[in-house]
Amino acid sequence: MSWTVTLPCTRDEAERLGDESETFAVLDAPPVLVTSEEADGSWRLDAYFETKPNAGDLRTLLALVPSAAGMKPAPQRLPEQDWVTLSQAGLRPIQAGRFFVHTPAHRGEAPGGATALEIDAGRAFGTGQHETTTGCLEALDALKRQGFVARNLVDVGTGTGLLAFAALKLWPQARATASDIDPVSIDVTAENAAINGFATGGAPGQVDLAVAGGLDHPKLRQRGPYDLIIANILAGPLIALAPSLAPALLPGGRLVLAGLLRSQAERVSRAYAREGLRPYFRETRGDWPTLVLRAPRVGIARPLRTGVKAPSGTGTW
Repeated sequence: MSWTVTLPCTRDEAERLGDESETFAVLDAPPVLVTSEEADGSWRLDAYFETKPNAGDLRTLLALVPSAAGMKPAPQRLPEQDWVTLSQAGLRPIQAGRFFVHTPAHRGEAPGGATALEIDAGRAFGTGQHETTTGCLEALDALKRQGFVARNLVDVGTGTGLLAFAALKLWPQARATASDIDPVSIDVTAENAAINGFATGGAPGQVDLAVAGGLDHPKLRQRGPYDLIIANILAGPLIALAPSLAPALLPGGRLVLAGLLRSQAERVSRAYAREGLRPYFRETRGDWPTLVLRAPRVGIARPLRTGVKAPSGTGTW
């Protein structure tokens, strides 16, 4: 991103921004919106644009944070640098359940008994630092401890491939697929698979890859139905994908959903309840819950629905 605009906002406005993913959808390159809490308890919105935002873009941005009414947004040009790499360069390892996720700088530091996964800072999101990814790792660890066995799984919106790799560490003989709407994420996932000792392909223990929004890809439909689906994306896309993800679960299968705020959990749960799925358990880190849902053990088989595409911005955090 080459330009940034910073505005103050309230916590309520920050939480509602998760529902505004389509506000800039008409743009060829919509901005990335990032909210954060300052040390003094105030909140801010940072919007990153590929090109200098025009007056209309700034008016749209202001409309998202009414508390900033009357302010004059001031776009700032950013130096041409790899901001993802720079922002992640100093990341410390994280532990979630049995998993120890680290960058190359911390290779060999995993405590005894931990399952280490190396994810380099780079061109895609999903290093384990965000609460949504960590919550998914803890949910997968909990499923394993409960005796659940995954034989055919898919990580939708994989980002770096981390969650697919974690699932394969838990169930090494499973067939695993990782998909993302962003081709760069799939390239990064292939690189990270090699780093972590996973072959890419369709055999058990390997990671098959697909560029797709949701399950809208022939490979993903052919490999289903699944006994485990992981989707760490955003609340809006999760709701939109409910009619395609739910029928792709085998009877008794589990669906792990993340990327949503506490305030959005009820709406996401209702969308999947309409498709016949029921709550199983929940992992919560801060304001970010991870929902684990279960398909009925016995039910009427439904064909996988096609043509249900994810909205833009469905990569893993």
